[in-house]
Amino acid sequence: MKIHGVILIVVILPVMIACKQKKKESPEKENFFPVLSFIQSQVAHVDTSLYSIMKIVFRDSLRHDTTYVRREDFRAQAKDFLEVPDLSSREYANRFTQEKLYDETMNRVIWSYKANNPEKEEIQKEEVLITPNVATGDKVNSIIIIRVVSNREGFLQKNMLWRVDKSFQVVSTEQKTGQPEMSSITEVIWNEDKDE
Repeated sequence: MKIHGVILIVVILPVMIACKQKKKESPEKENFFPVLSFIQSQVAHVDTSLYSIMKIVFRDSLRHDTTYVRREDFRAQAKDFLEVPDLSSREYANRFTQEKLYDETMNRVIWSYKANNPEKEEIQKEEVLITPNVATGDKVNSIIIIRVVSNREGFLQKNMLWRVDKSFQVVSTEQKTGQPEMSSITEVIWNEDKDE
């Protein structure tokens, strides 16, 4: 009986080692751009700045309100961006597909993340637009996020644009069951005069 146990160990051990080596050798997916961390750093910068922050809200394309935002309230204004899931975490690696393109007309590299099963994800798409520059380093210009929530209560779509070091915009379209569709555009600007 002891000989059979030794033979079994001698046969199984190399197979287990080979399986572990295959797992290590398999190519891993390329890391996603950390959109959430990047936006958090932008918000932290504005929180400690002396920028004058202005908010403009357009409702149904008919009227708009312009107000100034206190620096202490900026984080609350940016909550739509701060509540997006972190696609760079492992749990999302197989749920989204990354694609990288170069647009010559805009001189931008576009990192695009699309949901593999859009009906199961609130985030439908994220895009990071980057200006390549060998001399000074690549610069992130803007981040686009499309979020859709659809359930028995209704439908909500938010098209969000973060313009790095300048402003952000959220275009919301909402329709609750039995009610007409409502739309609004919220833009928050803190450094609009900054050069591209």
